[in-house]
Order: sequence, then structure tokens, then C-alpha cells
Amino acid sequence: MFDLAQGVEMLRCNNTGIRFQGVPMPVRELLNRFSADAMPCQRRVAVQWVAAGILLPTWANGAQAQMGLSGAINYAGWFRALSQRMAKAYCQQYLQVLPGAAVDVMGLARKMVQSGSNELARGMQSGQWPADVGRQLADVQKQFALLNQLTAVPATQTALVVAASEQADRTLLVAQTVTESIEKMAQAPSARLVNLAGRQRMLSQRLAKNYFLNAAKVESKVVQAQLVADAADFRQALQTLKTAPVSTPAIRNELELADSQWLFFDSALRRPADEAGLSAVATTSERLLGVMDKLTSLYEAALREVLG
Repeated sequence: MFDLAQGVEMLRCNNTGIRFQGVPMPVRELLNRFSADAMPCQRRVAVQWVAAGILLPTWANGAQAQMGLSGAINYAGWFRALSQRMAKAYCQQYLQVLPGAAVDVMGLARKMVQSGSNELARGMQSGQWPADVGRQLADVQKQFALLNQLTAVPATQTALVVAASEQADRTLLVAQTVTESIEKMAQAPSARLVNLAGRQRMLSQRLAKNYFLNAAKVESKVVQAQLVADAADFRQALQTLKTAPVSTPAIRNELELADSQWLFFDSALRRPADEAGLSAVATTSERLLGVMDKLTSLYEAALREVLG
């Protein structure tokens, strides 16, 4: 498992443009990007992000000339996780749990929404998406716009946190719809694996969000039920991925890492919601998100091979 403290030290000491080896994606991309030629202020931001375990997406810094169905499932699926990630970060700000990192996560999530929207918009411009998918994508943008408005208000009241969480859930529903629509277009069994692995990203964030809502004394049977159900869903989906016929050495290695990161995250979710417990959930949810994002990208690559 990668040691974040080690990564920070590597970044601080890299004055010769060394390419970082043995460091997981997307952290390695971040470290390499802020090497010797970076401005001091950029390096400081990078150190803070790595130290906080903040995820940069595997696709955030690359633009594809043409959007394929495998990538589209991945992008659309990310919207599900980003809705919950924004609500999680907003609740963190309210609770003052690693507030600096929470602000960075919120800003990065907004940029990821914009980046993903731009990529999927290429399909609209080229006539790749059917009319119903186009309408669904427009609805996703409408819901994210509302979520942006709500989370732009300082998180000073429980009612504001609840409103943001509820809007995040509405955004999640429309994101799920468009993801499933694009998956059906692929007409390949491995498309389901991209969707399933991608959904794990969302579950990691909704679990953390609901843990924080509990800490904020939000009385809701739905929150309690979701915590239990989402943990069970995550375990079941992980098992399904392990037994799936689509597999490579890289996928198997990442599944093992997902197992270990889930154990850390699950353990954090069982802790009391004190300062240590809250911080543990904040950091382990980001680390698990990173692993599941890498795994989703590996399944996306496998699907891309199938679709040619």
C-alpha cells in the first residue's frame, strides 16, 4: 500500500525531474506533474492534496480525440460519485473535518463535472447520442447546477447540509439513468463491469456522506438504512468483480488492493464519530475511491478491446 507521507517527501525532494515509480495512479500523475519545473505555490498545493489523500481522476488530465462507448460509461458513471462526493465535502466543511482538504475536494469535484460534461458533449455534437441520452445528459447538468448553487453557500446550518445531500441524491438518480442508457448501447457483457466497478466509486462516497450526516445529528431512517445497504452492496459487487470472466493481472492486483482498502474504510465507518473517526472516514473514503477509479479504468480498457 502506498504511504502518503512517503509521497509527500518524494515530491518535496524531487529536484531532478525523477519519474515516480511504485506509486499508484492517480497520485503518480500528480507527483510527476509538480516536479522540478513547477512553481513553489503549485508544489505546495500538490503536497497538500497528496497528504490529504485527495483523488485526482485518471481521466482528468487527458483529452480523447473521440469519445468511445467504454469511456462514456466511465465518464457518465463518474457523475454518480461526484454528486455524493460534493455532498460529502460540504458536510465535512460543516463538521470542520479536514476543512482545507474538503474545500479542495469540492473544487476538484466541480472541475471533474465540467470536464466530464465537455467530453460527453462531443458525442452530442457528432450525433453519437440518441435523443433520449441527450435529454438525460442535459438533466444531469441541470441537477449539478442546482447542487453547485446549494454547496456554494457556507455550510453553517444542518438544514443546508440536508438540502445539499437531498439534491445530491436527485443528481445521482439522473446520472444513474444516463449511465445505464449508454451501457445498453455498448451491447457487450463487459460493459456491465465498467458500470459496476464505477458504481463502487459512488458507494464509497455515499457511505462517507451518510456517516458524516449521522455525526451532524441528522435524524433519518433513510440514512441509517443506506449505510447498512451500501456496505452490503459494496461487498457483493466486489465479490462479483472477483468472479467475473473478464480479468487481467492488473485487474486482479487492483481487486486485491480494493479488498484491503475496503477493510480500512469499513473499519473507519465502524468507529465513533469523534475527531479521529471523522478524519479516518474522510481519508479512507478518498483512498478507496482512487482504487475503484483505477479498477473502473482497467475494465474500461478491457471493454474497449471488445468493442474495437
